[in-house]
Amino acid sequence: MLNNKNLDLNDETLLADKKHFHFIGIGGSGMFPLVQILHAKGVYITGSDNNETDTLQIEREMGIPITLGQRAENIAGADVIVYTAAIMADNPELIAAQQSDALLLERSQLLGILSRHYSNCICVCGTHGKTTTTGLLTQLLLEGGEDPTAVIGGKLPLIHGSGRVGHTETMVCEACEFVDTFLKLAPDVAVILNIDADHLDYFKTVENIVKSFRKFASMTTKELIINGDDARTLKAVEGLEKRITTFGFGEQNDYYPANITKGEGAARTFDLMRRGEKIAHVTLHIPGEHNIYNAMAAMVAAIHTGIDPQTAADSVAHFGGTKRRFEILGKVKGFTVADDYAHHPAELKVTLTAAQDMGFQQVWAVFQPFTFSRTSMLLEEFAQVLPIADHVVLTPIMGSREKNTYGIHATDLGQKIPGCVCLGSFEEIADYILQHAQPGDLVITLGCGDVYKCAKLILERGK
Repeated sequence: MLNNKNLDLNDETLLADKKHFHFIGIGGSGMFPLVQILHAKGVYITGSDNNETDTLQIEREMGIPITLGQRAENIAGADVIVYTAAIMADNPELIAAQQSDALLLERSQLLGILSRHYSNCICVCGTHGKTTTTGLLTQLLLEGGEDPTAVIGGKLPLIHGSGRVGHTETMVCEACEFVDTFLKLAPDVAVILNIDADHLDYFKTVENIVKSFRKFASMTTKELIINGDDARTLKAVEGLEKRITTFGFGEQNDYYPANITKGEGAARTFDLMRRGEKIAHVTLHIPGEHNIYNAMAAMVAAIHTGIDPQTAADSVAHFGGTKRRFEILGKVKGFTVADDYAHHPAELKVTLTAAQDMGFQQVWAVFQPFTFSRTSMLLEEFAQVLPIADHVVLTPIMGSREKNTYGIHATDLGQKIPGCVCLGSFEEIADYILQHAQPGDLVITLGCGDVYKCAKLILERGK
């Protein structure tokens, strides 16, 4: 049995002679960009997954053989097998991989190996906003004339996916704190957006999360770009002998917005200030105050990479978001259907607040709780923020990597939300929404599982 925990990720020869990579859970948002990068490098790839998704179809169109359902024989012939931290220990392909002679890599280990190939690896981390900021930074660099490699947690329309291979020393990388996976990376620049209570099944306490971010920050070789308004982020970097640049709404930050105005719909404009001097006028089309933070973070990282400030601002105006981040999917029967990845109370709060600020008659939140541990540990917080919507519909909890040892169900959350409706299937929810939503309303599906399928079902059934 191969022990993959003691691998030397700095060994540049580790993948040198490897020709066939097999991905267990190839449809995952973290797997897809790695698949795109390796495929672009000419590597032969196979994969498997348990659920049919849009990503699997894209990968098939790339010529990648994919098996639906996971069985030991699927790994045959592979000399590298990649899995994610979300794969359970009894997965038959993982067991077979552990008993084989293949090199077994957890997804973050593979990403860590790739990150070491670049001398300017910009890692974007934080509890919320990583994908939007990573996607926006990638777009700013591309439209500014750079040619970065990118690993994004969601699909960016500009690159028709979530990963790309560039031909420079710059890599833009989404760095996730889940089970400390970001500690496998080699960050030259770290962008820290915020630190919040999440993944408490692993971290146990917020203090432990702060310690992890501090360890990550200490690994950077060039610069920290941090949210100077976020107390936990400031605590995480306190005393570190690093070059630190701050952004935020407070004028004590190195970069901050001034003259913020709200335009039509989601649009906002502001002047980006650097230590009291206006350096760019910015128009932002993705909704919510939180996205001003994300835009500033991306702009600062781009500017520090050499992009002209106003060129970066002009690119921000072209940015319509990444897939599953307040993505408007269409209209049916006079109401608008959108989808968002929000799955933590803080994310739901800013997303639903932004939705209420956009001029719709009423907002319908269709929420899919993700993991039993998060739902149980943050139950009261979920119950406080979901009523920002006018109507709340809950799906069953998506357990993903967990078994329900918490004895928690969606109805436990639903009982705490006035007027909440709990339904057992996407079909039931689609029918319910089509019967009750009115012209001028917004229906937004929320969650990091497969609840986007419910949004699409609403559109299909409403035709």
